[in-house]
Amino acid sequence: MENTLQGLVEWYQTLSPDSVVRAGEFYAPQAHFKDPFNDVRGVPAIERIFLHMFAQLESPRFVVRDVCRGEGSAMLCWDFAFSARGVAYRLQGSTRLEFDPNGQVSSHVDYWDPAEALFMRVPLLGWVLRKLYKGLSAT
Repeated sequence: MENTLQGLVEWYQTLSPDSVVRAGEFYAPQAHFKDPFNDVRGVPAIERIFLHMFAQLESPRFVVRDVCRGEGSAMLCWDFAFSARGVAYRLQGSTRLEFDPNGQVSSHVDYWDPAEALFMRVPLLGWVLRKLYKGLSAT
């Protein structure tokens, strides 16, 4: 798992449209991938998610800040920077990875807040979400 994890982190941090095809080196054939917008199985579906990211965003880039290893699993804490329509964005998130006996990723679950990262910037929707969050806040 250690070699796979190190290679996977390097792959994430240098990910490009051309390197997406290497997903099968790291993910098991029927790996599960889930984030706030996607819930898919299989390497081809995972590759489509990454290719879609490059089609929709300008200069997307992951920087892994921390790696916590467990028995057959790992947590990655990362920053994701990109631009969309000339506006720069940066969000923080984490990924829980589970590995199969062959050391390949069998489960990849991303945790990040799309409201904070994206929706808060939409004029009317952002105003509504800020009011809702303020109403739910204990401070």
